Amino acid sequence: MKQIPIYLFTGFIEAGKTQFIQGTLEDVRFNDGERTLLLLCEEGVEEYDFSSFSSENVFIETVENQEELTPKLITTLSKKHKAERILIEYNGMWNIDDLFSIIPRGFVIAQEMCFMNAETFLNYNNNMRSLVVDKLKSPEVVIFNRTTDTIDKMLFHKIVRGVNRRVNIVFEYTDGRVEYDEIEDPLPYDLDADIVVIKDEDFAEFYRDMNEDIDKYDGKTLMFKGICAHNETLPQNLCLIGRHIMTCCEDDIAYGGMLMVLPGGAMVQNRDWLMVTVKLKHEYHKLYEGKGPVLYAEQIVHSPAPVQPLATFY
Repeated sequence: MKQIPIYLFTGFIEAGKTQFIQGTLEDVRFNDGERTLLLLCEEGVEEYDFSSFSSENVFIETVENQEELTPKLITTLSKKHKAERILIEYNGMWNIDDLFSIIPRGFVIAQEMCFMNAETFLNYNNNMRSLVVDKLKSPEVVIFNRTTDTIDKMLFHKIVRGVNRRVNIVFEYTDGRVEYDEIEDPLPYDLDADIVVIKDEDFAEFYRDMNEDIDKYDGKTLMFKGICAHNETLPQNLCLIGRHIMTCCEDDIAYGGMLMVLPGGAMVQNRDWLMVTVKLKHEYHKLYEGKGPVLYAEQIVHSPAPVQPLATFY
């Protein structure tokens, strides 16, 4: 059964979604006769100019309330217009996972693009951080419209990369220039050192990078401070060591722990803060029910908690 592709456009109001979709529909390479359903979930400042493109095969439907956007609605409207593809201009105030959870069978997200207004992005990030993270976590590309030479592109880069390491970042300037973000992301520690020292403020980045590419850490000796997790279900010579990590807000704080094999005679208790020197092995362990990071402790020192016990990305 052929799946109907969905092209998803996310971002906040006045970020450029409508303008981009308008240009896409005006492009004969895209708007080549396929029956296209455009679902509008947000009423922006700009309106569509249907006279500038062939609209005989483009069908517009509006969804005013999030409760209306259901699997049944998508299926019904698709059948009504015999749609071969769907474009969704998504409401910036709606969580993206709510949409992903109602995509019916027979439909697939083919592409997701996020649009941000460079003039207002930092305000959104400061005041609506959870919604910004929501929009940045899954698109293939994020486009910053209305970029000027006064914009701190490195700051924008760090905010985006703190959420999504793989997304492409594009800056579109007010004078029409387009610039692709090619900033490299060097690790804040020396992975080639005999002992890789991970500072307190770098633990979140280490934990994410280690999970994304664990093989490059296999066999490395690491030193870092973490909080111990131990209970009666674990053998005496095992514990978890890690930090509580916050990606965007208090609601998403989670413990990032790794299995640690204690040296003979070592005594630790739950919630002890430890400065540890360990050798990381990427190997099978039954507690992981597969392969994962197993840390073989070479030295353990009880230590005070960091000044900032919660690990963050910036």
